[in-house]
Amino acid sequence: MQPFIDGLTFSILIAEIKQANPLLLVIKELNRSACDLFGYAQHDLINQPLNVILSPHCPAELWQNALAQLDSDHPAANFQAELINRENQIFPVMISLGKLTDPAKNETPTIAVLIQDLSASKQQERKLLLMHAAVEQSASAVVITDPSGRIEYINPKFCSMTGYSHEELLGHNPRILQSGGTSDEQYLKMWQELLKQGEWRGEIKNQRKNGEDYWAFESISAIKNSRGEITHLLAVEEDITERKQVEAALQESEQRFRQMAEMTGEWLWEQDPGGYYIYCSNAVKTILGYKPEEIIGKHYTELLTAQDKTDFQPYSSVQNAFYALTNHYRHKEGRLVIAESTGLPIIDAQGKLLKWRGVDRDITARKHYEDALIESEKRTRLIIETTLNAIIIMDSYGIITDWNQRAEKMFGWTRQEAIGRNMAELIVPERFRKLVHQELSHFLITGSSRVIDQLTEQIALRRNGTEFPVELSIAPLKIGNAYEFSGFVHDISSRKAAERQIREAQVNLAIAQNEMKIAQQIQTSLFPAKPIISPYFEVTGFCLPATQIGGDYFDYFYRDEQHLDMVIADVSGHAVGPALLMVAARSAIRTQATWLGSPAQTLDVLNNFLYEDLYNADHFITLFYLQYYTTTQTLSYANAGHPPPLLYQKCNFSCKELDADGLIIGIRQNINFEEKKITLCAGDCLLIYTDGLTESQNPTGEQFGIDRLKTLFEKYADQKPGFIVDTLIQHLKDFCQSDLFYDDITVMVFKRS
Repeated sequence: MQPFIDGLTFSILIAEIKQANPLLLVIKELNRSACDLFGYAQHDLINQPLNVILSPHCPAELWQNALAQLDSDHPAANFQAELINRENQIFPVMISLGKLTDPAKNETPTIAVLIQDLSASKQQERKLLLMHAAVEQSASAVVITDPSGRIEYINPKFCSMTGYSHEELLGHNPRILQSGGTSDEQYLKMWQELLKQGEWRGEIKNQRKNGEDYWAFESISAIKNSRGEITHLLAVEEDITERKQVEAALQESEQRFRQMAEMTGEWLWEQDPGGYYIYCSNAVKTILGYKPEEIIGKHYTELLTAQDKTDFQPYSSVQNAFYALTNHYRHKEGRLVIAESTGLPIIDAQGKLLKWRGVDRDITARKHYEDALIESEKRTRLIIETTLNAIIIMDSYGIITDWNQRAEKMFGWTRQEAIGRNMAELIVPERFRKLVHQELSHFLITGSSRVIDQLTEQIALRRNGTEFPVELSIAPLKIGNAYEFSGFVHDISSRKAAERQIREAQVNLAIAQNEMKIAQQIQTSLFPAKPIISPYFEVTGFCLPATQIGGDYFDYFYRDEQHLDMVIADVSGHAVGPALLMVAARSAIRTQATWLGSPAQTLDVLNNFLYEDLYNADHFITLFYLQYYTTTQTLSYANAGHPPPLLYQKCNFSCKELDADGLIIGIRQNINFEEKKITLCAGDCLLIYTDGLTESQNPTGEQFGIDRLKTLFEKYADQKPGFIVDTLIQHLKDFCQSDLFYDDITVMVFKRS
C-alpha cells in the first residue's frame, strides 16, 4: 500500500489501535505529503503515538471521541483540529478519520487519518476582514448600490459626511441627497457614460441631512458579472466643499482684480520665460492702441522705443521681481507712451521660472505728478494685482500697517486689532519669531534675504493657537530711506492634507499589490501540480486568470484505485471574493472525495454545502463533474450549468458535446442533477473548458466561439493533452491579439490511451 499512498497529493496516516483504555494509537504508515506537512522523515514517525502530532491545545481524548462516532451508518468522521509539526508550529486542519479493518474478523484495528491543511483558508479569512476594516475606516466616503440605485452598503465616513445614519440610507436611492443644484441633463449624461464606459468621475452638488449643501468629487464604477451585467454600483466620494469655496473665492478675487484693473486703466499682462506675451488685458488698446490679440506672441522688446531696446537689461535672465520700472513704448499711431511697469516672476518649488506676471500703467499725461503719486500708486497696484488670500502690510520694524478681510478670516484678528501689532508676535509661532527678526534685520542691512522676494512655505499661527501651513511671498517697497513690506499669504492646509493622502494611498497600493501577489501564489498552489500519466490515460489542465487571482478552478484526482475524478468550475467574477469561494469549493470537493459518491451525488452535496456562502456573497458557480472508471473505461458525468465538454471520438474522427441537466450551484437548495454515462474507446479525447475561452473577443468584437474551438480540437485531438492545451491557448492569444483577457480561461484535456 505504501507506493499507493505516497502517490496521493493529500496527507494520510495509517494507525493501529494498540490498547483501548486509555486509547493508544500508533502510526504504522504515512505518505510523503504527510512527511512534508509535519517536517519529519517517515522513519521518525513510524511506531510513534498519534498524539505526537496533536497540538497541546487539543484535548487528549480527541481521537477516542472521533472513533466513538464511527458505526455502520457513519463509517467516517470529519472534524477540525489543530496539529503541530516538528518545528512546534501549530496549524489548523480538517481531519477525515475512518476504520480500515473489521473487528469481527479479529484483525488488528487500523484507522486511516486524512489531513487537509487549512492555514491558507484562515489567512484568506483574515485578509478579507482586513479589507473590510480598511473600507470601514477609510477617509473617503464609500457607498454600494444595486443596479436600480438602492443603497446596500455605506461606510462610516459617508454617514459623517451626509449626516444620515445607516438605517436612514440603507434601501434608499442616493437621490435623497440631491440638492437641486445638479440638472436632470447632468444626471442623464452621468448615467449614459456609466452604462457605456462602466465608470464616471465628476463633481456633484448634494445636500446633507441638515439641509446644508456640499460638493463632492465622485468616482462611480459599475460592477459586472461574467455575462457583462451590472450587479452593483460602487461610488467613492471626497468632500470638496472647502476646495470649491476656495476656488469660488479665488475666482471672485480674480474677477474683482480684473474689473478693478480695467476701471483703473492698467494693462495686465503675462509673459513666458522668454519674454513673449501669453496674456494681455483690454487696457492695452487704450494705452498702446493695439488689440489684445495683436500683442499675444510678440516679444516685449518689440513694443519699446529704439533707445529702450538699446539700454534695457533683460529682466527675464535674472528672474528678479521689478517695481515701478519706467518703459518707453511706441503707440500704434507712432507717438511715445511712457508706462510704469511692475512684474513678478512665477517660480515653481524647484526654482524654475514658469512665467512673468505684471502690470503697466500709462503715466504719460501724469509724468510731472510722478514724485507725489508713485509710492501710493505702487501700493494700490500691488494690492490689486495679487490673487492670494491674505495681504499684510508692515513697516521696516515689522509693525502691521494694513490688514485685509482675508487676513481677518484666516488668522482670526480684526483689522483694528492687527494694525499696530508686531507681525511676528501676532501670526508667527513662538519658536520661529527669533528667525523672523534676524531675516528682517539681515535684509535691511544687506538688501538680501532667503525669505523676502521669495515664494516659501511657512507655518502660521491663528488667534486660537492652532498652527497651519501657508505659502508666503514678501515684496519689499522702498519709500524714501525706509522700507515697507507687503506680505501675501495663502492657506495650503487642504493641499498638504491631499499630499499626505496621496502618499498614504501609494503605500497602501504597494501593500495591496504585494498581498495580491501572495494570494495568486497560494491560489496557483491549489491546482494540480502536474499531469496524471498512466499506461491507460493521460489528463492535464491549465488556468489563465484575468486578474492576479481568478474564480476558475479545475482538479483531477483518484477517488480510489479504480475511479479518477475530474472537475472544472467557474465562480462568477474574478477577484478576491470569487477566489475565496473557489477555495471553499475545492475544500468541499476534496472532502467529499474521501467518500464513495457519483458525480450527481457529489454535486448535490456540494450545492447544499456552498448554498449559504454563495447566496450571501451574491455569487454562483457553474461546475462540470466527471468520474472515469478505469476498469470498464466508463465515463460518468453531471453538469451544474457549465458549458458542455467536447468529446472527440477516434472511431468517426468527430467531436460532440457532453451535457446533462442541472442548475448552477448557489441558485437554490436540493437540486436534482442528471447523471449520464458513456464508454470511451482507445484514442478518444475529452476537452473541458470554461466560457472565458469561447467568449474571448478579438479587437473587432468577434468571439472565439464554439465552432472555432471544435475545429481546432478535431485538428489536434491525436496529440498529447499537454500539446493540445498549449496549442489552444496560443491560438486564442493570436486570435485576440493579446496576452490579457477579461475573463478567467481554464482548459483541461483527458485522453484514453
